Amino acid sequence: MNYAPPQSNGQAEALSPWRAAFFRFVPAFDSLRNYSLRILAVDTMAGLTVAAVALPQAMAYAQIANIPPQYGLYTAIVMTAVGALFDSSKQLINGPTNAISIAVLSALVGFGESERIPAFILLTLMVGVVQIAISLCRLGDLTRYVSHAVIVGFTLGAGVLIVLDQLKNLLGLAAAGTGEDHFLKRFWLTIENIGQTNSTALCIGLGTIAIALALRWFNARWGLRLPELLLAIIAVTVIVGTQQLDQQGLKIVGKIPAKLPAPQWPDIQWPRVHALVGNSVAIALLGLLEAISMAKAIAAQTRQKLDMNQQCLSEGLANLTGSLFQCFPGSGSLTRSTINQQAGARTQWSGVISAAAVALTVVFFAPYAYYIPKAGLAGILMLSAWRLVDRQQLVYYVRTTRIDAWIVALTAVSAVAVSVEFCVLIGVFLSFVLYVPQAARAHMTELVVSPERVIRERMLTDPVCTRIRIFSLEGDLFFGASPELEEHLDAVARTAEEGVRVIVLRMKRVRSPDAVCMSVLDHFIQRMQAANVTVLLCGVRPDLMRVIDSSGLARRLGQGRVFVFQETGEFWTSTLEAVRFAYEMIGDDVCEVCPSHAESLNKKDGWYYLI
Repeated sequence: MNYAPPQSNGQAEALSPWRAAFFRFVPAFDSLRNYSLRILAVDTMAGLTVAAVALPQAMAYAQIANIPPQYGLYTAIVMTAVGALFDSSKQLINGPTNAISIAVLSALVGFGESERIPAFILLTLMVGVVQIAISLCRLGDLTRYVSHAVIVGFTLGAGVLIVLDQLKNLLGLAAAGTGEDHFLKRFWLTIENIGQTNSTALCIGLGTIAIALALRWFNARWGLRLPELLLAIIAVTVIVGTQQLDQQGLKIVGKIPAKLPAPQWPDIQWPRVHALVGNSVAIALLGLLEAISMAKAIAAQTRQKLDMNQQCLSEGLANLTGSLFQCFPGSGSLTRSTINQQAGARTQWSGVISAAAVALTVVFFAPYAYYIPKAGLAGILMLSAWRLVDRQQLVYYVRTTRIDAWIVALTAVSAVAVSVEFCVLIGVFLSFVLYVPQAARAHMTELVVSPERVIRERMLTDPVCTRIRIFSLEGDLFFGASPELEEHLDAVARTAEEGVRVIVLRMKRVRSPDAVCMSVLDHFIQRMQAANVTVLLCGVRPDLMRVIDSSGLARRLGQGRVFVFQETGEFWTSTLEAVRFAYEMIGDDVCEVCPSHAESLNKKDGWYYLI
């Protein structure tokens, strides 16, 4: 297999507009333009390696969400294939994840046993619709404004929740409490019966962990790639089946239908939609953050350029299509994506191959899954929870700044104390609450003209000029900075009481001005004009100049009072021009500390600028 675009005179033929658009919409087909048998072989090996991990994980993640295991397998087939076709990232693997699964568990708490399946299918549809809407509105890149500390805190909280939730399966205890009870109450009611621990279940769970860890050590020691989780599950399943341990009270997965899901439209009922709308938004955002974070981490190593809106679209289409095939919500998998990359995957087709391998396994080997012990899956999930938390990154964020530490801690606590899906929204809210005040800081620095005619920052030992005062204003002048800007300008206005005739405001590092801060500046200019003080603006960049013009400030200041910054490379800057103009205005009315300037007013090389 060796596909390449048609050639013309030794040059690759330019793609027609519709073909180029198609390749942008389905990046996997764009990969085929330079595909070869060698790449196919590498992708096949990577896809089969991922499938070996996906099989036990898919059933385990379904167990987290309290959903029959076949639905986890369906999710690992449909969502993995669809996500791979549309992914911007070439190595990202979509499907069920532990984080999303525990969010689904929380979202389905209020539904009875008979309503859980149609409810999670509807939830998948709603998550897909939200993610597609985010993509169509070109909002995909807004995820970069969410602090990564939120993700770190979420993974910590999700890891704790997985361990607490799966402890009952590891100990062989029956779940206690009702769907109306908070998770911690249900956990406490269940763990109160710890005296009824099933020793067989505990041994099977711990044995699964021990086998997986032993195989992991063996792989690392000898450089092999044995599917540790799959082999561990197979080993304990053989023990359970041959010893008939299910007849001794050990809970098993039970019958899994040996067939693929047929397309079926979700059962849309408005009471369910109303009950799930908040959860769908939270899970959609969580899924995007999880997938995009993983895609960026891979791209940082592969140097691949990503399209964030396309990535959001792929997540939305995967969930939307998954809802038609009885899947529960999924996202980009941290574990399987890492394995896919490390196995050498070159294109998105490794994900399609992985999905096909899982599908073939379901068709031909599903009956052999009957004896898979739930305690064994619990052991795998506890290992996954341990690996889910990046402890090095956790320590880094906790140590770096107090704000990051608070976001990590409060997000993690809210995951356990509130709910796992809303902890992401809580974390995002906290990041804005804590970071916006940091961003909304306008800085004001006073400048002086030294006796050597050098414009520089004023030091405490510098005498104060009583005719011309120069200030440098910096920062994002959006509405959040308006109180601080008003304080700075009030302090500047008080200098008018000292006989000051001209105030020069250097605004070279002013960014993102809005109407609120422009209004504050306008009031300051009116106040100065009433006190017969001239205000000059210098270092004004073109984007700021447009706002000054549209707000009417330029007209209020008067002609020649705004000095626009020019990227000319000349040493004679707009700040120097403004200061020179200010000295021309005051003429001979200088103070004792003003430099001897008369001989240099007409010589540009007589002034220097050092800030």
